[in-house]
Amino acid sequence: MQRQYFKWWSQRLGRDMELLSYGHAGARTLVFPTRCGRFFDYENFGMLEAVKDRIENGWLQLYCLDSIDQETFYCRHAHPADRLRRHERYEQYILNEVLPLSERLNPGSFLMAHGCSLGAYHAVNLALRHPERVRKAVAFSGRYALTQSFPDFPDLLDGYYDELAYFHSPLHFVAGAHEPSHLQKLRGVELTITVGEFDPFLESNRMLSETLANKSIEHRLHVWERRAHCPRSWEQMSRLYL
Repeated sequence: MQRQYFKWWSQRLGRDMELLSYGHAGARTLVFPTRCGRFFDYENFGMLEAVKDRIENGWLQLYCLDSIDQETFYCRHAHPADRLRRHERYEQYILNEVLPLSERLNPGSFLMAHGCSLGAYHAVNLALRHPERVRKAVAFSGRYALTQSFPDFPDLLDGYYDELAYFHSPLHFVAGAHEPSHLQKLRGVELTITVGEFDPFLESNRMLSETLANKSIEHRLHVWERRAHCPRSWEQMSRLYL
Protein backbone atom coordinates (compact mmCIF):
# COMPACT_ATOMS: atom_id res chain seq x y z
CA MET A 1 0.00 0.00 0.00
CA GLN A 2 1.35 3.41 -0.94
CA ARG A 3 1.67 5.62 2.17
CA GLN A 4 2.79 9.26 1.97
CA TYR A 5 3.35 11.86 4.69
CA PHE A 6 2.88 15.57 3.98
CA LYS A 7 3.61 18.64 6.06
CA TRP A 8 3.53 22.29 5.07
CA TRP A 9 3.01 25.75 6.48
CA SER A 10 -0.59 26.80 5.89
CA GLN A 11 -0.86 30.50 5.14
CA ARG A 12 -4.59 30.35 5.88
CA LEU A 13 -4.11 28.86 9.34
CA GLY A 14 -0.74 30.37 10.21
CA ARG A 15 0.69 27.03 11.36
CA ASP A 16 2.15 23.76 10.12
CA MET A 17 -0.41 21.17 9.04
CA GLU A 18 0.19 17.46 8.49
CA LEU A 19 -1.63 14.64 6.75
CA LEU A 20 -1.15 11.06 5.62
CA SER A 21 -2.36 9.65 2.33
CA TYR A 22 -2.91 5.97 1.60
CA GLY A 23 -3.30 4.47 -1.83
CA HIS A 24 -2.45 5.31 -5.41
CA ALA A 25 -5.83 5.61 -7.15
CA GLY A 26 -9.59 5.44 -6.72
CA ALA A 27 -12.05 7.74 -4.99
CA ARG A 28 -10.29 10.48 -3.05
CA THR A 29 -11.57 10.27 0.52
CA LEU A 30 -11.00 13.07 3.02
CA VAL A 31 -10.86 11.45 6.46
CA PHE A 32 -11.57 13.78 9.38
CA PRO A 33 -10.37 12.59 12.81
CA THR A 34 -12.49 12.41 15.94
CA ARG A 35 -12.77 15.34 18.36
CA CYS A 36 -9.37 17.08 18.68
CA GLY A 37 -7.85 14.06 16.92
CA ARG A 38 -4.75 13.70 14.78
CA PHE A 39 -4.01 12.69 11.23
CA PHE A 40 -2.47 9.37 12.31
CA ASP A 41 -5.45 8.21 14.41
CA TYR A 42 -7.24 6.36 11.61
CA GLU A 43 -4.25 4.08 11.17
CA ASN A 44 -3.48 3.82 14.90
CA PHE A 45 -7.10 2.92 15.73
CA GLY A 46 -6.82 -0.04 13.35
CA MET A 47 -9.49 1.30 11.02
CA LEU A 48 -7.21 1.33 8.00
CA GLU A 49 -7.30 -2.48 7.99
CA ALA A 50 -11.05 -2.43 7.32
CA VAL A 51 -10.54 -0.92 3.86
CA LYS A 52 -6.98 -2.04 3.13
CA ASP A 53 -8.06 -4.28 0.25
CA ARG A 54 -9.97 -1.42 -1.42
CA ILE A 55 -6.94 0.84 -1.11
CA GLU A 56 -4.54 -1.76 -2.50
CA ASN A 57 -6.93 -2.51 -5.38
CA GLY A 58 -7.03 1.16 -6.35
CA TRP A 59 -10.67 1.75 -5.40
CA LEU A 60 -10.02 4.17 -2.51
CA GLN A 61 -7.36 6.73 -1.73
CA LEU A 62 -7.50 8.15 1.79
CA TYR A 63 -6.32 11.58 2.90
CA CYS A 64 -6.23 11.49 6.70
CA LEU A 65 -6.40 15.06 7.96
CA ASP A 66 -5.30 16.81 11.12
CA SER A 67 -7.92 18.65 13.17
CA ILE A 68 -7.72 22.05 14.80
CA ASP A 69 -10.79 21.47 17.01
CA GLN A 70 -8.83 22.63 20.05
CA GLU A 71 -8.53 26.02 18.26
CA THR A 72 -12.16 26.16 17.16
CA PHE A 73 -15.16 24.51 18.81
CA TYR A 74 -13.18 23.20 21.81
CA CYS A 75 -11.29 26.41 22.46
CA ARG A 76 -13.46 27.40 25.41
CA HIS A 77 -11.43 30.51 26.30
CA ALA A 78 -12.12 32.03 22.87
CA HIS A 79 -15.32 33.89 22.03
CA PRO A 80 -17.70 31.67 20.01
CA ALA A 81 -17.56 34.12 17.08
CA ASP A 82 -13.77 33.68 16.99
CA ARG A 83 -14.17 29.89 17.14
CA LEU A 84 -16.42 30.05 14.08
CA ARG A 85 -14.05 32.30 12.17
CA ARG A 86 -11.15 29.95 12.93
CA HIS A 87 -13.26 27.04 11.69
CA GLU A 88 -13.95 28.99 8.48
CA ARG A 89 -10.20 29.23 7.91
CA TYR A 90 -9.88 25.49 8.48
CA GLU A 91 -12.47 24.91 5.77
CA GLN A 92 -10.52 27.21 3.44
CA TYR A 93 -7.38 25.18 4.19
CA ILE A 94 -9.24 22.02 3.14
CA LEU A 95 -10.68 23.54 -0.02
CA ASN A 96 -7.66 25.53 -1.19
CA GLU A 97 -4.70 23.52 0.07
CA VAL A 98 -5.66 19.88 0.67
CA LEU A 99 -7.94 19.46 -2.34
CA PRO A 100 -5.44 20.87 -4.86
CA LEU A 101 -2.82 18.46 -3.46
CA SER A 102 -5.21 15.53 -3.84
CA GLU A 103 -6.12 16.59 -7.37
CA ARG A 104 -2.46 16.73 -8.37
CA LEU A 105 -1.88 13.25 -7.00
CA ASN A 106 -5.10 11.75 -8.38
CA PRO A 107 -6.55 14.02 -11.08
CA GLY A 108 -10.17 13.76 -12.16
CA SER A 109 -11.20 11.32 -9.43
CA PHE A 110 -14.42 11.18 -7.40
CA LEU A 111 -14.25 13.04 -4.06
CA MET A 112 -15.91 12.08 -0.80
CA ALA A 113 -15.62 12.93 2.90
CA HIS A 114 -15.64 10.57 5.85
CA GLY A 115 -15.34 10.87 9.61
CA CYS A 116 -16.30 9.56 13.03
CA SER A 117 -17.74 11.48 15.99
CA LEU A 118 -16.92 15.17 15.43
CA GLY A 119 -15.16 14.06 12.25
CA ALA A 120 -18.58 12.92 11.01
CA TYR A 121 -19.85 16.47 11.51
CA HIS A 122 -16.91 17.85 9.50
CA ALA A 123 -17.53 15.37 6.67
CA VAL A 124 -21.27 16.05 6.37
CA ASN A 125 -20.86 19.80 6.81
CA LEU A 126 -18.24 20.00 4.05
CA ALA A 127 -20.23 17.83 1.64
CA LEU A 128 -23.50 19.71 2.09
CA ARG A 129 -21.83 23.13 1.96
CA HIS A 130 -19.90 22.23 -1.18
CA PRO A 131 -22.02 19.65 -3.05
CA GLU A 132 -20.50 20.65 -6.39
CA ARG A 133 -17.13 19.33 -5.17
CA VAL A 134 -17.79 16.67 -2.52
CA ARG A 135 -20.03 14.00 -4.00
CA LYS A 136 -20.40 11.63 -1.07
CA ALA A 137 -20.21 11.67 2.74
CA VAL A 138 -19.94 8.65 5.04
CA ALA A 139 -20.43 9.67 8.67
CA PHE A 140 -20.37 7.60 11.86
CA SER A 141 -21.64 8.77 15.29
CA GLY A 142 -21.86 12.45 14.42
CA ARG A 143 -23.65 15.54 15.70
CA TYR A 144 -25.06 17.94 13.13
CA ALA A 145 -25.83 21.29 14.76
CA LEU A 146 -23.28 23.33 16.64
CA THR A 147 -25.88 24.65 19.08
CA GLN A 148 -27.33 21.29 20.18
CA SER A 149 -26.48 20.04 23.66
CA PHE A 150 -26.55 16.44 24.86
CA PRO A 151 -25.91 14.60 28.14
CA ASP A 152 -22.19 15.06 28.86
CA PHE A 153 -21.81 17.04 25.61
CA PRO A 154 -22.64 20.76 25.85
CA ASP A 155 -23.35 22.85 22.79
CA LEU A 156 -20.18 23.96 21.05
CA LEU A 157 -20.88 27.71 21.03
CA ASP A 158 -22.01 28.34 24.63
CA GLY A 159 -25.44 29.54 23.51
CA TYR A 160 -24.05 31.94 20.89
CA TYR A 161 -25.67 32.07 17.45
CA ASP A 162 -25.00 34.05 14.29
CA GLU A 163 -24.98 33.61 10.52
CA LEU A 164 -21.81 31.52 10.55
CA ALA A 165 -23.31 29.20 13.18
CA TYR A 166 -26.34 28.76 10.91
CA PHE A 167 -24.30 28.06 7.79
CA HIS A 168 -22.07 25.54 9.61
CA SER A 169 -24.96 23.56 11.13
CA PRO A 170 -26.31 21.08 8.56
CA LEU A 171 -29.56 20.67 10.49
CA HIS A 172 -30.19 24.39 10.05
CA PHE A 173 -28.92 25.31 6.60
CA VAL A 174 -30.41 22.25 4.90
CA ALA A 175 -33.79 22.98 6.49
CA GLY A 176 -33.52 26.54 5.19
CA ALA A 177 -32.53 25.59 1.64
CA HIS A 178 -35.25 26.47 -0.88
CA GLU A 179 -33.59 27.58 -4.13
CA PRO A 180 -34.31 24.82 -6.70
CA SER A 181 -30.87 24.76 -8.33
CA HIS A 182 -29.17 24.53 -4.92
CA LEU A 183 -31.50 21.75 -3.79
CA GLN A 184 -30.69 19.90 -7.01
CA LYS A 185 -26.99 20.03 -6.11
CA LEU A 186 -27.72 18.76 -2.59
CA ARG A 187 -29.71 15.89 -4.05
CA GLY A 188 -26.63 14.86 -6.00
CA VAL A 189 -24.65 14.09 -2.83
CA GLU A 190 -24.67 10.48 -1.65
CA LEU A 191 -25.07 10.43 2.14
CA THR A 192 -24.65 7.58 4.61
CA ILE A 193 -25.09 8.36 8.32
CA THR A 194 -24.69 5.70 10.98
CA VAL A 195 -25.14 5.86 14.75
CA GLY A 196 -25.68 3.55 17.73
CA GLU A 197 -29.11 3.10 19.33
CA PHE A 198 -27.71 4.34 22.66
CA ASP A 199 -25.38 6.96 21.23
CA PRO A 200 -25.97 10.42 22.77
CA PHE A 201 -26.14 11.81 19.24
CA LEU A 202 -28.89 9.45 18.05
CA GLU A 203 -31.53 12.20 18.03
CA SER A 204 -29.26 14.49 16.03
CA ASN A 205 -28.90 11.78 13.38
CA ARG A 206 -32.64 11.18 13.28
CA MET A 207 -33.29 14.90 12.96
CA LEU A 208 -30.79 15.15 10.09
CA SER A 209 -32.48 12.20 8.37
CA GLU A 210 -35.88 13.89 8.72
CA THR A 211 -34.52 17.17 7.42
CA LEU A 212 -32.96 15.47 4.39
CA ALA A 213 -36.16 13.54 3.69
CA ASN A 214 -38.21 16.74 3.86
CA LYS A 215 -36.00 18.18 1.11
CA SER A 216 -36.18 14.96 -0.97
CA ILE A 217 -32.44 14.40 -0.49
CA GLU A 218 -31.74 10.69 -0.71
CA HIS A 219 -29.65 9.22 2.09
CA ARG A 220 -29.24 6.15 4.24
CA LEU A 221 -29.56 6.16 8.02
CA HIS A 222 -28.29 3.05 9.83
CA VAL A 223 -28.93 2.60 13.56
CA TRP A 224 -26.62 0.04 15.17
CA GLU A 225 -27.08 -1.94 18.34
CA ARG A 226 -25.72 -0.52 21.59
CA ARG A 227 -23.74 2.73 21.72
CA ALA A 228 -21.38 1.85 18.81
CA HIS A 229 -19.31 4.98 19.44
CA CYS A 230 -15.81 3.48 19.35
CA PRO A 231 -13.10 2.44 16.87
CA ARG A 232 -14.15 -1.23 16.98
CA SER A 233 -17.67 -0.35 15.80
CA TRP A 234 -16.42 2.23 13.30
CA GLU A 235 -14.10 -0.37 11.78
CA GLN A 236 -17.09 -2.66 11.19
CA MET A 237 -19.10 0.23 9.74
CA SER A 238 -16.24 1.08 7.38
CA ARG A 239 -16.25 -2.43 5.95
CA LEU A 240 -19.94 -2.07 5.14
CA TYR A 241 -20.40 1.54 4.08
CA LEU A 242 -17.12 3.08 2.90
